[in-house]
Amino acid sequence: MAAPMVHGTVTACGRLLLRFSSPLLRDIYGNGQNAMLKTKTQRCLSISAPRHRQQTKSTSSLSDKPYTEEFLQEMDQEYQLGKRHLANMMGEDPETFTQEDVDRAIRYLLPSGLHEKLARPMLKPPDQIFPKQKALQWGKERRPFSFLFYTGKANYYSLMHEAAQILTQLNRHEDKMLAKGVLLPDPEPWPEFNTSVWIDKIAVEKMITESMDDHQYRRFVEMLEHIAAHPYAKQAAQFILKFRQELVAVSMKQQVHPLMYDENGIAYMEAEGKRKSSRAKVTLRDRGTGEVTVNGLPLVTYLRNVQDREQVMLPLEFVERLDQFDVEATVWWGGTSGQAGAIRLAISRALCSFLTEAEIENMRLAGLLTTDLRRKERKKPGQKRARKKFSWRKR
Repeated sequence: MAAPMVHGTVTACGRLLLRFSSPLLRDIYGNGQNAMLKTKTQRCLSISAPRHRQQTKSTSSLSDKPYTEEFLQEMDQEYQLGKRHLANMMGEDPETFTQEDVDRAIRYLLPSGLHEKLARPMLKPPDQIFPKQKALQWGKERRPFSFLFYTGKANYYSLMHEAAQILTQLNRHEDKMLAKGVLLPDPEPWPEFNTSVWIDKIAVEKMITESMDDHQYRRFVEMLEHIAAHPYAKQAAQFILKFRQELVAVSMKQQVHPLMYDENGIAYMEAEGKRKSSRAKVTLRDRGTGEVTVNGLPLVTYLRNVQDREQVMLPLEFVERLDQFDVEATVWWGGTSGQAGAIRLAISRALCSFLTEAEIENMRLAGLLTTDLRRKERKKPGQKRARKKFSWRKR
C-alpha cells in the first residue's frame, strides 16, 4: 500500500466518487452529521455536512446543465484526477492504471452489498456516464435543418431514407448490368458478414441518439437484410457493416491436443468429461470396428436405457464415423443419465483431434462440446418438491 495521503487529496477523491455515484448511494451514505465512507483498510473519507449538502446540490444539478464540450472536459479532468488518487491509494503506477484496476480498487476500498448495481460506488469515464445528446436541430431563424424534423424521430427516418437510397442505387446498378448482358454475379464469400450479427436495439438507439420501439427496430433490420441479400450487396459493405457486430467463435478457444500413437502406430486420444456428479475418461482409438466398452462391459450391457446409449453414440453418429473408432470409457459416480452425458462430452472432446476445423465448428454449434451445467433443483421447505406445492384445502 502507498503512504498515507493528506486529507485534502483523499477528500477530493471521495468527492469525485460521490459525484459519479447514483442518488441512492448518496442517500445511504449521506445520513447523519458526517458522510462516512469506510474502507477495508479502516480509512474513512469524511466530509462535513455543509460541504456534503453543497456537493449534493451541485451533483443534482448536473442533469440540468447542457453536456457541452467544456462541461465534458471538466468532468474528464476530474475523472483523471480521481483515477490518479485511486492508483496512489492502491500503491500502483497511475500511468498504467486501467479502468479494470479502477473498478477493482473501488470494490476493495468501498465494498457494497446493494442489489442495484447502479446504486453502488463507481468511477467511470464521462462518456459512459453522460448520455450522448443530439446536435442542434434548427438554425438561428428557428427553422429545422431536416424535413423530417416534425416526424418526432428525424434521425431514425433519415437512417431509413439512407438505407432506401442505397437499395435504389443497387437496383439501378443491377438494371444497367442486365442491359449490358452481364449476368448476375456469383455470390462471393463475405467473411465479415458471415461472422457477425446485427447490433441490438440499444446500440442503434445510442448511434442515432433517439429511442425506438421494437416494431421500428424490426423494420430497420428487415431493410438491412434486404440490402444484404442483393446480388451487388458488397458495394454497400461499408454501410452494412456499421450495424454488424463481430462474433468470436468459441471453437477458436477450443484446445485441440495432438494425436498420440501406440507401439503399433495406431493413433488414439484421451479426454475427460463430466455431467452432474458423474466423471468419465475416454480413450478413442483409430482403425477400430465401432466397439464401445464402459468399465470393461459392452455398452448394451452397462447402459440398458436406449436413450442413454443414443447419447453416448451421438458424437460418432454426428460426424458419420461410427465404424472407424473403438471407445474405451471409464466412468464413476452419478446415475446412468449423468454417466451417459459425461461419456458423450469426453468422446466429443477426443474426436476434435481427428477432425477438421469446420467439423469442430459444426460440433460446437450442435452443442456437443458444451458442458451441460444443469442440475436437479433442490426441494423447497414448505413445498412437496422443487416446484410442486402441497394440496390446499379450505376446510
